[in-house]
Amino acid sequence: MAKLSGLGGRLYSGETSFNIIERRKRWYSISALFILASIGALVIQGLHLGIEFKGGASYTINKPSVTVEQARASVENIGIPGEVIVQKIGDSKIRIQTGSLTPAESQVVENALTTTFSVPAESIDTQLVGPSWGKEITKKALYGLIAFLLAVMLFLAMAFEPKMAIAAIVAVIHDVFITVGIYALVGFDVTPATVIGFLTILGYSLYDTVVVFDKVRENTKSVAANSKMTYSQATNLAVNQTLVRSANTSIIALLPVAAILFVGAGLLGAGTLKDLSLALFIGLAVGTYSSVFIAPPFLAQLREKEPAMQALAKRVAARGGAPVVADVKPTRPSTGSGPRNQPKRRGRK
Repeated sequence: MAKLSGLGGRLYSGETSFNIIERRKRWYSISALFILASIGALVIQGLHLGIEFKGGASYTINKPSVTVEQARASVENIGIPGEVIVQKIGDSKIRIQTGSLTPAESQVVENALTTTFSVPAESIDTQLVGPSWGKEITKKALYGLIAFLLAVMLFLAMAFEPKMAIAAIVAVIHDVFITVGIYALVGFDVTPATVIGFLTILGYSLYDTVVVFDKVRENTKSVAANSKMTYSQATNLAVNQTLVRSANTSIIALLPVAAILFVGAGLLGAGTLKDLSLALFIGLAVGTYSSVFIAPPFLAQLREKEPAMQALAKRVAARGGAPVVADVKPTRPSTGSGPRNQPKRRGRK
């Protein structure tokens, strides 16, 4: 921790620096690879929508001796149309999902399950969701997401500047797209808990981005008047000054989510926790990456196209001064001797 604290102090003062802004093409390439992989997963595999969105029936049986093969065979033998999804939940539960069923068809499925596994009908947790209700939930989720993005963009434009709002929204879309793609690749069901997880990571990603942008605004407030560094150099200094803070916040946020995902969902078999924790875990990691490596470089790229910033870059280049932020530590003057122009003292007679 002491080394990390010392690194944070050197990054804040500019003594040590990572040239993040000027290497934006590298970060864009990494993001492009993940986005292409997400597109491939969505096109080939697609999202596995839960019954809350597409409608259907769900039956959960609590019996340790139940196997996936037995549950699947008991439903397929009665000729239920559509795809049948059977999932093992923990060590003692199993969940069977089918397409939309009528009350009579649902009763037939319950009778088959009670006969096959010798359990009373009251012990089977049955959930029936109509397709119209699922479409309504999907519509409300999309409306909520659009309203959230518009509200955030308006707030950022008022609190900071329009180009910061654009960069922040680009980072948010980047986070959601990659998270949804990885979700499709893993094959987990998309449930209302998943949507809650997506909205949560949007808020976290924006929170981290706003903190970085606040430091960028502080460093670039009078950058054109000073002519000591370009807008990109000032932005790079701001990113380095908040780098350790972003890393610490992300690690603290990821640890409990990882515990929920790998312990709660993996070992204890909590299905709802699995849907929520996976979206949170991926989104928090991607959101941290975008708030450092995507949003600030994209903002600097937008601002560097302005005539005032282009003129500033020419003035800084004409001065011939070294950038304030560099990849190596600046050399320090030797402390063994004083200034060269210091007058010599006469010796005592």
